[in-house]
Amino acid sequence: MIEMTVETTDVRADRIAAAARAGATAWSGVTLTQRREMLQQFAGLVERHASEWVRIATGIKGIDPASPAVGEEWISGPWATLYYAGHLLQTVAKMEAGGTPTDGFEMRAVPGDRVAVQVLPHSVWDRLLLSGFSAEVWCEPGVSETEVRASAGLGLRAPADVHGTCVVLGAGNIFSIAPLDALYVLYADNRSVALKLNPVTDALLPMFQAIFAPFIRIGAVQIFTSDLELGASVIAHNDIDAVHMTGSEATHDAIVWGPGEEGRANRTAGTPRLRKPITSELGGVSPVIVVPGRWSKRDLEFQARHVATMRLHNSGSNCVAGQVVVLSSDWAQKGEFLTALRRALADAPERPAWYPGSAGRVAAARDGVTPHEAVGGTPERTLLPVLDSGRDEPAFENEFFGPVLGVTELGGTGADFLARAIDFSNDRLRGTLGANIVAHPRDLRAIGSERLDEMLAGLRYGTIALNAWTAVGYLSPFATWGAFPGHTADDIQSGHGVVHNGLLLARPERTVVRGPFRPFPRSMATGQMSLAPVPPWFVHNRTAATTGERLVRFSIAPRWRKLPSVFASALRG
Repeated sequence: MIEMTVETTDVRADRIAAAARAGATAWSGVTLTQRREMLQQFAGLVERHASEWVRIATGIKGIDPASPAVGEEWISGPWATLYYAGHLLQTVAKMEAGGTPTDGFEMRAVPGDRVAVQVLPHSVWDRLLLSGFSAEVWCEPGVSETEVRASAGLGLRAPADVHGTCVVLGAGNIFSIAPLDALYVLYADNRSVALKLNPVTDALLPMFQAIFAPFIRIGAVQIFTSDLELGASVIAHNDIDAVHMTGSEATHDAIVWGPGEEGRANRTAGTPRLRKPITSELGGVSPVIVVPGRWSKRDLEFQARHVATMRLHNSGSNCVAGQVVVLSSDWAQKGEFLTALRRALADAPERPAWYPGSAGRVAAARDGVTPHEAVGGTPERTLLPVLDSGRDEPAFENEFFGPVLGVTELGGTGADFLARAIDFSNDRLRGTLGANIVAHPRDLRAIGSERLDEMLAGLRYGTIALNAWTAVGYLSPFATWGAFPGHTADDIQSGHGVVHNGLLLARPERTVVRGPFRPFPRSMATGQMSLAPVPPWFVHNRTAATTGERLVRFSIAPRWRKLPSVFASALRG
């Protein structure tokens, strides 16, 4: 008779931590050349397994395989991962050749004694595939251009000096988050990775193991699923030096301070349970500031669909989802915009509110809020149209993480309204991950570029998107992704630290993304030289699935001959 031995939680934690320690030693012996080669192998494996990745992802989320919503999984899964890996490769190659990551990147002075690094567009492919979009990383006040260039590279500046081990707690909503976080810890923090998957993503374990095979072979990465008890045991283990997580503020606080009454007592006493470094991305309440102006009917419809996408992408289960639309009570077209927004929310294709607990969070968002409107689709799709900007509304404090969108109003027009909306967002909305601003180019010109930069400098968010969704910052490999600096462990809000940051900048403060107010060809009428059609991440895009897959196949080996098929699909969207 064969006896089966079942490992206890402590034994499993010991094994995982010991493997992480051995992996750190192995990673210290991997040269820049080898790290570049491993990243190239990783990218090839992502492309090879991309169809499998999307098939599993759509199964987890209950998406009809024939639905355009499959495009969300192509774009936010394998394409986001490939796009980042390809750009991180450029950084490693520059350092391998004796250069610095910022070689060839333009910088400019921005308000507050800051330096901004232009990170998008950077290549001809960026200029074509993301035509009209741009992004800058603004560094912390007082950091000179010389210092930015001299300090870029982080852990790759001394690859043999590995900084130990890290547990990465992978998110369960967007399936590129876990692999991208793991790559950042490997290359930027220069640590081995023990990647714990969210239970939602257990089915992706074999695929993730397949794409990380070059790193797993030497022990620099291990991937596992677990219950809460094992996860806590691994985090607390003496052989684990650091933690990185993407998740909720409540989960962060339970890890740092302890659960329940223990956590409250520890917080009061100022004695955290976790006594090792932790970085985190925790979401928050993201504003969508709509600057009043004179818009055409098509502008109203397009931007209403833009805002609906910010809320309904991934059924609203995004840390970067727009949650509170800030309108001007003095805007003559306010009613027209709200009518278009209701229609855009209602017309978005059906898909399940799939993330665990979504129905309960939607019910809680509706509780006691009058009026609240069911705006089509599943019963959970909800608009809260008259939130009082002068009250402490739950929508201002609690991240819904579901298909619920709130609307509030402030007085004013032009720069006066924008200044009020910035103050409201800074002071009344919890979290600092991302803020969106929608404004007609005519009204931006009236404000002036210098004053606009000054106003953006006063908006305390880790990513600011002007006529774009902050998710473009998430997708931009050289951009940073994370909360605005300054949160403390006892009031963590949207977290601490950044990821992505493909240039490995040492002291970034925020990313500022800009996009076209109108899609091509109407963009030309506003003086914006943008060839971008309706973006494939829009929830109303009819060819998102085809475009997403073609972007993946293009990214693994960019070629001019591949572009026509990408553009043909995108233009039909």
